[in-house]
Amino acid sequence: MKTFLSFVNKELKHIFRDRRTMMILFGMPLVQMLLFGFAITTDVRNVRTVAVTSSMDKLTQQVIERLDASEYFDIVAQASTTEEAEMLIRNTRADMAVVFSPRFADHRYRGDARIQLIVDGTDPNMATLQTTYASQIVRDGMMAGMPSSANINTPTVSTKLLYNPQMKSAYNFVPGIMGLLLLIICTMMTSVSIVREKERGTMEVLLVSPVRPLMMMVAKAVPYFLLSFLILTGILLIGRFILGVPIMGNVSLIYAVSLLYILLALSLGLLISVIAQTQVVALLASGMVMLIPTLMLSGMIYAVESMPEILQWVSCIVPARWYISAIRKLMIMGVGLEQVVHEVLILTGMTVFFLSVALLKFKKRLE
Repeated sequence: MKTFLSFVNKELKHIFRDRRTMMILFGMPLVQMLLFGFAITTDVRNVRTVAVTSSMDKLTQQVIERLDASEYFDIVAQASTTEEAEMLIRNTRADMAVVFSPRFADHRYRGDARIQLIVDGTDPNMATLQTTYASQIVRDGMMAGMPSSANINTPTVSTKLLYNPQMKSAYNFVPGIMGLLLLIICTMMTSVSIVREKERGTMEVLLVSPVRPLMMMVAKAVPYFLLSFLILTGILLIGRFILGVPIMGNVSLIYAVSLLYILLALSLGLLISVIAQTQVVALLASGMVMLIPTLMLSGMIYAVESMPEILQWVSCIVPARWYISAIRKLMIMGVGLEQVVHEVLILTGMTVFFLSVALLKFKKRLE
């Protein structure tokens, strides 16, 4: 028994002395618990809302102010027509529009007061929550300040879903799955390319060759880039003809943005391959470590706007967030390049950064 306890004591000392083991045992569960606890949320937060009314009467103003005062909706603009409001949603400057019928205040006693909620339906679950919250706030706003004996008819609230009137979940998940698969697969493929040479002992041969580091890294990435093009084509075909997700935007533009994203993923994989010492470490870094942040913080499953502000800032460094946002706009909403310039610039900057750091790290190994 004494021998057994001594072995247990020895193993405990090894564990407590190894910082990496302690980080895995205590650091990762803590980080994941905080991440899951705050990121996994179906709450509605900060919905950018447009108020559409032809006449701003007292009751309409009261309902609008009640929406804006809630923690769920932010009135970002007012419009006079539904077409103007839909254009704001299409240009991603708003998420929902509240349309009041003409002479809304005069019609509430007659029972024909109407309100229409126009919402982006690319995420059907979030669209349902937004309309439910807005309907309740509108009804509460109608009754605010009125005596209980007053004969007030509840307004008719209708809903119009843009881009996804059938509320198919595939409209939301296909762009998200594209962002996840392309990032994980492309990063994992290239993450073992250079570290494989280290483990096989052939890196010395490459180092003394006349090929420059940049050309070597490009040569490593080109085959995977071509294979990724085939993977992208397969994903788009499955999404269009099997899952029934329409491609509303320009196909060439979708391919261009996707190939930029693939180049970013390959660059990230090369950076991991340069830093890692073994293929196992490279695969863990490119697969397991990147999987959870991409799932939780990219907007694939949970809306980024509903997360705490600190996680919204953290999500900015997740490449999939910007790609998924751009692809949803291009595929489902059918917008043009001018509506995704912001995402394209960020993806381009990340690609240049990853390539530059990978090249610098590779040069340091030549010294």
